[in-house]
Formats: sequence, C-alpha cells, structure tokens
Amino acid sequence: MALTNLYERIMSQKGSLENLMSRIPGFRGYQDKQARRKADTLLRQYLASEFQKLVGRFTRVEHEILDGGKGLRYMSRTREVKSKMQSYTDRVATAAPKYSGMWSTIKIDEDALKRIYAFDEAQVRYQFALSKALDELEAKVEANEDFSDALDVVYDTAVEAIEAFKMREDEILELSADL
Repeated sequence: MALTNLYERIMSQKGSLENLMSRIPGFRGYQDKQARRKADTLLRQYLASEFQKLVGRFTRVEHEILDGGKGLRYMSRTREVKSKMQSYTDRVATAAPKYSGMWSTIKIDEDALKRIYAFDEAQVRYQFALSKALDELEAKVEANEDFSDALDVVYDTAVEAIEAFKMREDEILELSADL
C-alpha cells in the first residue's frame, strides 16, 4: 500500500523537475532564451518557406510575361524583381538567431523584445503584402492589361521587406553592442 501511494505521489508530481530547475539562478532566463531562439527559428523557417512559394508564383508569372510577346521589354525588370524577392527569402532563411547559447550575455529587456517582436510581426505582414501584390500582378497579366505598376509594387514591397529585416538585425546587434 505504501509503495502504491509513493508511486501515485511521484506520478502526480511530474513536472516538478522543471519547477525545481526554474529556481536555479539564471536557468529560467536560459529556458526563456531557448524558447525565443526556437520561436525565432520556427518563424524564419515558416517565412522563408512562404516567401519561396511567392518566388515560385512570381516565376510562373514571369514566364507568362516573357512568353506573352512582351518578354524583351520586361526581361530585365522581372529578373530584377525576382532577384530582390529571392534575396529577401535567402536572408530570412539563413539569418542566425543573435541570442544563443547557455552562456550568452545578451540580456533582452522587455522594451527591446517588444521592438524585435514588432519587426517579426512586420515580416509576416510583408508576406501578406507580397502575396497581395502578386495577386494583382497575376490578374493584370492574365487580363492582358498594363502591369508595369503592379510589377513595381512587387519590387517595392520586396525592397521594403529587405530594409525592415535589416532594421531587425540592426536592433539585435545594437542590443549586443550595449553589453
């Protein structure tokens, strides 16, 4: 009977190790930092995947443009747009978290973390904005309408997304420089 009670007590206290570890000075911060790294990695993987799909969509539209008799006129511009989109995708996919390791000294205060999260949220908005811009471009190409402005919107959105991502990286690097 005593063994059964002991077993039940042990089973009911699952998770107590985590509670115990959270009392160790610095360990909670380590866990929080690990969670931020994981979240950052997952977000970047998701965004890179979504942006790669958008590059694929643009490539299909580009083929329609080039095969539709207007190829020479727009070849340079479509290549430039695709290059910006791919550059952004690659930048997001290969960016390493700037706060890593158990002994990392970067301490991110609440205000700085809010700024970083705002930049992360902006990246998601850029994914939607690029998708919407591609919708407009596709519609104009399929309707055989002038699509120059729509092509410019895709380009401008990609350039702005790159700049926003650079600002995010600068924010994180500034945090580490302040130490």
